[in-house]
Amino acid sequence: MKWIRARLADGNDEKGSACAPGAFHALLEDDRVLPVRGDPYNGHERTGEILRLDDVRLDVPVVPPTFYCVGLNYTKHIATEGLKIPDKPDVGYRANNALIAHGEDVIMPADATKVHYEGELVVVIGKRARSLSPDEARGCVLGYTMGNDVSERNWQKSDRTFWRAKNTDTFKPMGPWIDTDVDIENMETVVKVNGRESTRFHTNDMLFGIDTFISTMSRYLTLYPGDILWMGTDGHSPDLADGDVVEVSLTGLGTLRNRFVRER
Repeated sequence: MKWIRARLADGNDEKGSACAPGAFHALLEDDRVLPVRGDPYNGHERTGEILRLDDVRLDVPVVPPTFYCVGLNYTKHIATEGLKIPDKPDVGYRANNALIAHGEDVIMPADATKVHYEGELVVVIGKRARSLSPDEARGCVLGYTMGNDVSERNWQKSDRTFWRAKNTDTFKPMGPWIDTDVDIENMETVVKVNGRESTRFHTNDMLFGIDTFISTMSRYLTLYPGDILWMGTDGHSPDLADGDVVEVSLTGLGTLRNRFVRER
């Protein structure tokens, strides 16, 4: 099952759709958009309306109450950055202001000099969770989507909290949808720049897996429906330039595509 958040595309708001105005939740079946009343977390019912994918503009699939991220979770990426391999799960936070949807532009500030992509699996929490064992962890997961954890490496070295290196407006593309049924065990993450493969790795080759992170986090904090957890990346990104198009693809999940544009 695929969940999207969408808005009517320009020119379609005059067709009398019950969805207008604003963002709405819908199920996606092939190119059919099936709007619902409610949401994936608290219950829903189909409206009976059927739209086409061309009729809508995709939004980020979830606006999280809390935006969690995983740090240093793949060995090659850690080595590339010259960092020490952690001996326990490391959890951080990101800012909602940085989120943009599939197809929207990443704006690189004029003084950003070393901008990189990070293709990541994103876990979407579906149920309130506290004090879960690793075996119970997946029970609170609604599904998965894709993220590009855009990072300015020079700022990352100089700013103690990563406040702009990771959280500048538009630095967190996510989407296009949430899929509730994917095979993470056999998944590969592939990142392409301008159509050419740049990075490939087995998505599940994590130092600490999803179950470990959710269990560890839930010992100390409550996870809520709609919370998201970005699971880290492997490999190394080239320095991105004005006009570059980055595609993050995860096997069986889809492709997140965004253009990088230099601030004018």
